Amino acid sequence: MKNFLLLLIIFSIALALPAQRMTHTPVIESANNEELLLKGPKYRMIGPFRGGRSAAVAGSYKNRNTFYFGATGGGVWKTNDGGSNWKNISDKYFGGSIGAVAVAPSDETILYVGEGENTMRGNVSEGLGGMWRSDDGGRSWKNIGLKDGRHILRIIIHPKNPDIVWVAVMGHLFGPNEERGVYKTTDGGKTWKKTLFINNQTGCSDLVMEPGNANVFYAGMWRLIRTPYSLESGGDGSGLWKSTDGGETWTNISVNKGLPKGAWGIVGVAVAPSNTDKIYSIIENKDGGLYMSADGGETWTLSSSDNNIRQRAWYYTKVFVDPKNENRVYCPNVNFMRSNDGGRTFQSINTPHGDHHDLWIDPEDGNRMIVADDGGAQVSFDGGSNWSTYLNQPTVQIYRVSTDNAFPYRIMGGQQDNSAFRIKSRTYGAAITAADMENTAGSESGYVVADPLNPEITYGGNYMGLLQRLDHRTGESRAINVWPIDNMGAGAEAAKYRFQWNYPIFFSPNNPQKLYVAANHLFATEDEGKTWQMISPDLTTNDKKKQASSGGPITQDNTSVEYYCTIFTATESWVEKDLLWTGSDDGLVHVSKDGGQHWENVTPKGCPPWIMWNCIDVDPFKKGAAYIVGTRYKLDDFRSYIYKTEDYGKSWRLITNGINPLHFARALRADRKKSGLLYAGTEYGMYVSYDDGANWKSFQLNMPVVPITDLTIKNNDLVVGTQGRSIYILDDLTVIQEKNADILNKNLHVFSVNPAYRMPGGGGRRGGGGATVTAMPNTGMNPPNGVLFNYYMKNVNDSTKLSIVVMDKSKKMIKTYSTTSKDNKIEVNKGMNQFEWDMNYPEAERVEGLILWNGFVRGPKAAPGNYFAKFKSGNDSTEVPFTILADPNYKTSQAEYDEQFNHLITIRDKSSEIMKAIKNIREMRQQMTDFSARVGKDLPKEVKQQIDTVNKQMTAVEDALHQTKAKSGQDVLNYPIKLDDKLSSIYNASAAGQSGLSRQAKEAYAELVVLIDEQLNKLKKIMNEDVVKLNQLIHEKTLPVIGVKKETKE
Repeated sequence: MKNFLLLLIIFSIALALPAQRMTHTPVIESANNEELLLKGPKYRMIGPFRGGRSAAVAGSYKNRNTFYFGATGGGVWKTNDGGSNWKNISDKYFGGSIGAVAVAPSDETILYVGEGENTMRGNVSEGLGGMWRSDDGGRSWKNIGLKDGRHILRIIIHPKNPDIVWVAVMGHLFGPNEERGVYKTTDGGKTWKKTLFINNQTGCSDLVMEPGNANVFYAGMWRLIRTPYSLESGGDGSGLWKSTDGGETWTNISVNKGLPKGAWGIVGVAVAPSNTDKIYSIIENKDGGLYMSADGGETWTLSSSDNNIRQRAWYYTKVFVDPKNENRVYCPNVNFMRSNDGGRTFQSINTPHGDHHDLWIDPEDGNRMIVADDGGAQVSFDGGSNWSTYLNQPTVQIYRVSTDNAFPYRIMGGQQDNSAFRIKSRTYGAAITAADMENTAGSESGYVVADPLNPEITYGGNYMGLLQRLDHRTGESRAINVWPIDNMGAGAEAAKYRFQWNYPIFFSPNNPQKLYVAANHLFATEDEGKTWQMISPDLTTNDKKKQASSGGPITQDNTSVEYYCTIFTATESWVEKDLLWTGSDDGLVHVSKDGGQHWENVTPKGCPPWIMWNCIDVDPFKKGAAYIVGTRYKLDDFRSYIYKTEDYGKSWRLITNGINPLHFARALRADRKKSGLLYAGTEYGMYVSYDDGANWKSFQLNMPVVPITDLTIKNNDLVVGTQGRSIYILDDLTVIQEKNADILNKNLHVFSVNPAYRMPGGGGRRGGGGATVTAMPNTGMNPPNGVLFNYYMKNVNDSTKLSIVVMDKSKKMIKTYSTTSKDNKIEVNKGMNQFEWDMNYPEAERVEGLILWNGFVRGPKAAPGNYFAKFKSGNDSTEVPFTILADPNYKTSQAEYDEQFNHLITIRDKSSEIMKAIKNIREMRQQMTDFSARVGKDLPKEVKQQIDTVNKQMTAVEDALHQTKAKSGQDVLNYPIKLDDKLSSIYNASAAGQSGLSRQAKEAYAELVVLIDEQLNKLKKIMNEDVVKLNQLIHEKTLPVIGVKKETKE
């Protein structure tokens, strides 16, 4: 018979720590080309979640909680819960600007969508995709033509046959074209027939069917011409038409009795469902307003000329009728206007946002509706008394983006139709929420910049040259306009200085106290706007013919959107002091090499006239080199105009090869670390060039199709401003900067690791190494709160092995992950992969099932400093250094971080000793119980007494170490916590915050550890003496001894 010692050697309490919980998500599967390396990086959307403009809405006829809206830049969205939550349903198929959405009454799974917004602003976004159809409620889509229609304003679906559809097509906004008017299909969009066409400058502004009668239609026709400097709404072609044969032929009823004479502009029309002889039409005309016909359009009377329903006609001019009450009429405008007396008088109805553009009313329930406005879409079930929120729609339209020098840095911009704002690029919480955004200086249209030395002071622009300085600390707001006379409503010719709607504002990169703004002249201040110095002559063509009042021939409209002959982009080089560049919206480029004392016209020779220069960026690696980006889309030319000079503008070369000729570019940024690496934002997505613009490739990655309005680079992150999908950030450009074809030939390649900040809080994206992802609805995404590793593996199969060892500065192992590990397992795919380490050391030993009020002791977060990671797969091995940086918001010294870390490691190890002791006690108790049962009635009295003695002594120790009576979470309120739980509380208190260790935390631990060691020493004595005595008794009685396996480290 073999004899075994019972547990004499176990109580060394060696650490055998459990595995750190982690997940790993492989990014892609391989493709055999260099673009494979772009599959790892991902843009993250940070918000804001406050809706941008919508002008197209629809609802389900049967499912009362289902509605749709189209965003002017942000695609198509669907809600199944009455507007509480929205989901985009057009991504991966199409996106951008949406002008119309419709649901088939006979089959609600069939949807039709038309591209191209129907609010014809100066910065309007046209649609290139024409019409789309879905047969599965928006899960998938197919294109069905009318691509040159550019702006689809209304879709009517036959009430019984969803393949018969009528469409209002506005056509090109900035030029003549033939694909405009009313179109009809009888085969679901396979073929289209143009049934109403006036001329190549007139489109269809509104289209309605007589409810229940697919033979009768009314169409509003609208002649609209925009140029970069003017809006012309109305003239030959505008009018009201009627069809009585299903839209096959049309009759002009604009001359019918009672309708206004003279030039017409935009026309809206509606039929009362409860009395189809009653027609309402809202007409832009010098005698315009809301007209009503009681005989199907034969004769008309003016119901209302209230300016509240007809102001700024081109932007609104829609009319809708309640399905059951022929006298309840809606005319959405700045306010949501409703009449209960057939349009004779109107009252304003409260809605969450202003500037209303579309309305859908349930044909069976006039209280159930959805409205589209400048804040997105909102749903009401009680006729407009209450509405759903628009603070759940990430469809913000942003003109320009900039960043401040706070930590984490904030992004600033002006939101069209709302206010200027600043939002954190990341947070200490799980997500970027509404609380992380606030209004800032300026307004909807302008640039916003922060003082480089004090990020709490911001400067923001607004239309008509308004300029605000805001101190976020005190709340003080000051107007610091270059010239504080407002010319609202007048043309550019009336202004002393021509400030465009979106005029440039920027700080000198060489003098943080110098602020520039640009009108037709460039101005500078070094005293926060108290005084301004004009530092340039007029740097535009100053063409007086292009500075007249905009609008007409009926309604004037001057907000400075059409102000022309202005400086539209400007910058000062950070490579060369006093080097200034400007680009005007009327085609001129100028340079000054002496801080504005002298200027030279360096407009690219041979470039088309009237280019609106939108962005200038300097080459960070070469003096005299710069890039300039311009557009001519307001001249119906959608090509990109990107040029580079290397000799201060003496010569330029066009660098647009590879960019879709219909994707005009607005922004370009040169990478700050790699020469020749460029990023471009276009109306339909992102592009990248690796050869200084000689060739461009799509850089869309995971970003939806959306107009890109501006780009900026901050801390090696690419920040993207969009016109319809808020803000995106591409974190850490390292992979893009280091991408090259040679990597594809390596079995294993690890990219350089971006420094990671040691920040409290959560966040995450794709998991791995303990970094977790927290999903919260209607919030922006944080980056992973940890160290991100990007690596490429050429060949991966079922037998591939990979290990990742994270090490400290002395290359002592912190943690190992591998494809073969049970608890620290990683998975790899062929191609690009990502691994994220959460900076945490391994946690303390655990005893499963213990109830601890303060939780188990976690692994401490690594202190700031230098670290290493070793990747090994087969014979391939790569070691990369990386750095963890201290959060600059804390003034904690390195010595304090190190002290805190060492203290937490000490507590962790002591906690492991306790857990090990409890495991040993329970193992010993179980073995003694099993031994007694095995021997049974033959158990000698002396042995039984010794077992009872050992058990009693161990139980006393266990009860001192842990509250054994606690069996559920709040039992500790009845049974006080013991030493292990108290130790956890000290750990939690010591780990909280980043401001160093408190004296009392150290003193509390010193006091508690004496009590802990007292119990551990008691257990050690029990093992060394009482258990030995028990084994001797067993041996003397020649009984089968108690055996136990020695525990081993992982």
